[in-house]
Amino acid sequence: MADTTACGCGFDHKVDVHAHFLPPCYAEALSRAGMTTLDGGFPVPQWSVGAALEMMDRNGIASAMISLSSPATHFLEPSKRKGLVREINEAGADLMRAHPARFGYFATLPMPDVPAALDEIAFAFDRLGADGVVLETNIDGLYLGNPAFAPVFDELDRREAVVFLHPTNPACFEQVGLGRPAPMIEFPIDTTRTIVDLLYSRTLQRCARMKVIVPHGGAALPALVARIAAFANLPFLNPRPASEAEVFETLERLFYDVALSAHPVVFSGLRRIAPISQILFGSDWPFSPEFAVARNVETLKANGELTEEDRRVIARENALRLFPRIAALAARNA
Repeated sequence: MADTTACGCGFDHKVDVHAHFLPPCYAEALSRAGMTTLDGGFPVPQWSVGAALEMMDRNGIASAMISLSSPATHFLEPSKRKGLVREINEAGADLMRAHPARFGYFATLPMPDVPAALDEIAFAFDRLGADGVVLETNIDGLYLGNPAFAPVFDELDRREAVVFLHPTNPACFEQVGLGRPAPMIEFPIDTTRTIVDLLYSRTLQRCARMKVIVPHGGAALPALVARIAAFANLPFLNPRPASEAEVFETLERLFYDVALSAHPVVFSGLRRIAPISQILFGSDWPFSPEFAVARNVETLKANGELTEEDRRVIARENALRLFPRIAALAARNA
């Protein structure tokens, strides 16, 4: 393995919880569907195992938890998603088996088909050894707190699974996107919208054993948390959080990655809702270009409010608590 110690300053051997892959089966499906750009204009990025490992080595990333980014398989009709999802999950498992210490993966689910999603959860965890699952923030316009998805969350909770949330376009993107790429505004807003839905449907409170990772520094949650919590006092909203305090307490136990979110203004807001123990490193590569990944790392290193221990915990230790397979390999190779 190439040197992964170049970053220094408590950020050596990072575990990247927000990394993406485009295996050939997925890239070919996008091409067949005519998807040359994604999410309001982004070109489909190039990805390969070799390029991923080289980027990781240059940026001090020891392990990356790969997942699909937006639009996942939502560009297909729901009835056509199951087969592609299985191919993607098998590709993720193959990559993990080939490079067990370097890659983990979050399995994709064929939502909104709940019975198929439950079957894929069992297959991904019990047969393929997935490290968690990835869920887009909405499924064809249905948000994750929708009662139809309750069996999926109940099963993920039973398994105490890691659930990585990833934003995608809202159903009304053409009307509200202002002609600009969705990651600028709509991705953080859609992340916040689905967290509110999970809070106010009481899904997060009911399924407290699953470990949820919120991307991009909590998106708009730090700015809106007081407003979101205050609505718990309105008796005509049912279901709802039991109190304002419950909103803060629930958000405090979620995990948050810092992909594209190390700027001091953003990071200080995240620290108001999450302790250091819940903050994780993320790159968002290859959708975030390597120069942006490196800049994010340098910005965190330069944050004078973080101690060396804080940086080490964010870079690696918090993730090792979430991913026992990676932790065991790291201990064996120490």
